[in-house]
Formats: sequence, C-alpha cells, structure tokens
Amino acid sequence: METVSQGADTLFILLGAIMVLAMHAGFAFLELGTVRKKNQVNALVKILVDFAVSTIAYFFIGYAVAYGASFFVGAESLAAKNGYELVKFFFLLTFAAAIPAIVSGGIAERARFGPQLAATFLLVGFVYPFFEGIAWNQHFGVQAWLKSAFGEEFHDFAGSVVVHTVGGWIGLVAVVILGARRGREEEREREREEDRAGGRAARTRGSVKGHVRTSWVGEIACGRRLAALTPSRGVKDVPEV
Repeated sequence: METVSQGADTLFILLGAIMVLAMHAGFAFLELGTVRKKNQVNALVKILVDFAVSTIAYFFIGYAVAYGASFFVGAESLAAKNGYELVKFFFLLTFAAAIPAIVSGGIAERARFGPQLAATFLLVGFVYPFFEGIAWNQHFGVQAWLKSAFGEEFHDFAGSVVVHTVGGWIGLVAVVILGARRGREEEREREREEDRAGGRAARTRGSVKGHVRTSWVGEIACGRRLAALTPSRGVKDVPEV
C-alpha cells in the first residue's frame, strides 16, 4: 500500500511539473508576439537555451543551495520512493527556469546573447535559490524570526513572491539599466504598414492567446503541486490556488 501511495505522489508531482513546463511555452508565445519579425527566431532560440542553462545551473548548484541536496549519490537513493526526489527536482526546476524567462521578456531585443546566458546561470544557480531556501526550506532563520516577531511565518502563494516577484524585480532593474529598445516603434510602424492586411496583428494576437492558454494551465498546477510538497519533504506548506 505504501508503494502505491508513493507512486501516486510521484505521478501527481510529475503531472504538475509538466503543466508548469507549459508556462514556458506561454512565455515563448508572448515574447515572440512582442518582438520585431527579424528577431523572432533569435528570441525563440534564446528562450530554449535559457531553459537549458537553467537546468544545468539548478542541477549542479541551485538545488543544493536551496535544499542542501545533491544528485551525486547512488542510483538506489535516486530511485527511492518511485523516483520522487527526481520528479520533485524537475517540478522545482520549472519554477527556477521561470526567473530568466520573466527577465528575458522584459529585456527582449536589448541584451546580447552571451551576457544574458551568464546572467541566467547566476540567477538560477545562486540568486533565486537563496530566496527559495528562505521561503520554502527555513534557511538562515528568517522564517523563525518572522514568526517570533509577527506571530506567523511568511507563506508564499503558489510562487507569487518567490518566483514571479523575484523575477519581476530583477527584470525591472535590468530594464532600467538597459533602457528602451532603439528604433523599435519606427520599425514596427513600417511592419504594420507592410502587413496592413492583418498579418502582423494576427500573429501578435495569436501569440498572446497562446501565452494565456498555456500559462493558465500551468498556473492551475502551481499551487496544488506546491501544496503537495509538505514540510517533511523539504518545502514549507504553500497554499493552494
């Protein structure tokens, strides 16, 4: 019976991870719909490579910073509880990779490829896991201090602060530093004139619709799967959506 329960837990988290992964397709749709035609392929490649770099950074560094866990152990340990720890890592990776995706959308067409990948590695390997460990794994005694000072710990709502707020503030700083996209409006006006029949407008609307649909599915999974990662498994109770 315990094996069945563990298998059900693993499947539940895996399905949530797949749905949250769908949000990254939504990010891609949205960003492709907001950049100029000449940069759409570059934007898509950047999004895909960002996720790849995020995976490497989180696997080797970020997950250990946030939870003190390592994958350099025997196969028996990794396969324990029907591979629950591996699936949990995959689920949390989809959240970690959302940080550079948010920043990427904010600075679209304004950053060089190499420096942005380096920033992605630093964000997912060090910056995001620092806040993740505080909110979801009781690091540095911050939660204990909040409880003693205010009578209650900080409760993150389905990643709204740990993921989206952290990514949003980092993106805002990047936007302020890099400034506006030079010549974007003039070139887009020329594109509108060329595609007056509706081509460009249709592409943009389609991209936004795709973003809304895929992100909505992913967001449904966020709270329920995070809530399933109980404190005994390394993540402080997170409310459902």
